[in-house]
Amino acid sequence: MIRIVETAIVNTAGRLDALPPPTLPEVAFAGRSNVGKSSLLNALTSRRGLFKVSATPGRTRKIVHAEARLSDGGTLFVVDLPGYGYAKMSKDALRAWGNLLEGYLADRSTLVLVALLVDARRGLQEEEGDLLEYLAVRRLPVALVATKIDRLKKSERKLVLEKLRRETGVEVIGTSAEDRTGIDRLCEVVARACGHGTTGTTPPG
Repeated sequence: MIRIVETAIVNTAGRLDALPPPTLPEVAFAGRSNVGKSSLLNALTSRRGLFKVSATPGRTRKIVHAEARLSDGGTLFVVDLPGYGYAKMSKDALRAWGNLLEGYLADRSTLVLVALLVDARRGLQEEEGDLLEYLAVRRLPVALVATKIDRLKKSERKLVLEKLRRETGVEVIGTSAEDRTGIDRLCEVVARACGHGTTGTTPPG
């Protein structure tokens, strides 16, 4: 089983011209504010507190690049995109956020996968559907990551994941940063997108 064994934040950028050179394959994580993105990234990298959880939703409006080393020696950038869907953003801040995110997704030559996070309890929201459509137009590979799956009854989890698969037509991974459900599978998907790890199919759920 492949794992991320070492991670360090190497760049934080609020402008496209401040991004690091595109030297490694990149897996970007996108999600609404409060979806649990920072907690998930800390679980994925086994680094508690590396990705900061903001006390104020929508506060983080920068793209964070962390260089990660896999257990097979491969390296990649784990990219934390700024959260969206926060109503209290000013119009100027919202416009700047949109330009930053769209510019990154449209032009980043080394982007190999976008992991779109969805709260398993709430399902696919309008903004998440819009982002999926945009990614499809750009022909960017996508994995849907259902967070906080531990908050659902075990009898509900499979139904929720199947519903998301039907709605989106993309790979869905149920995860929990609390009990690490799905974290190993997510790591395999990330590694595979970067040309590492197993080449076979992964089991559903």
